[in-house]
Amino acid sequence: MLVLNAGDRTDFLRRQVLTSRNVRGGWLTDFALGGLNYQIEHHLFPSMPRPNLRRSQPLVRAFCAQLGVPYCEASLGGSYAQALRHLRAVGWPDRPGAAAAPALDLSGG
Repeated sequence: MLVLNAGDRTDFLRRQVLTSRNVRGGWLTDFALGGLNYQIEHHLFPSMPRPNLRRSQPLVRAFCAQLGVPYCEASLGGSYAQALRHLRAVGWPDRPGAAAAPALDLSGG
């Protein structure tokens, strides 16, 4: 996800949408994540009751498309994969002099 610096002057809509990601899924995902898988809508409307976040999603997505603002959605697994890739990139940067990623010994010995 986009990381904004402290001096960034991005408007409220873009700030909330570009720095958030929704997690796609059905009723089970909604139940397991308590409706907060609609992070974009939650950040735009923090006082909206959780059951209404799902109902507002098509409106928000259409509005973003109309303005040309990217609307990010991922599956639950895809969302975790994105987060882990980011953590790996910042934890083990590929640059000269950086500590190498620790090797796993799978030999059992």
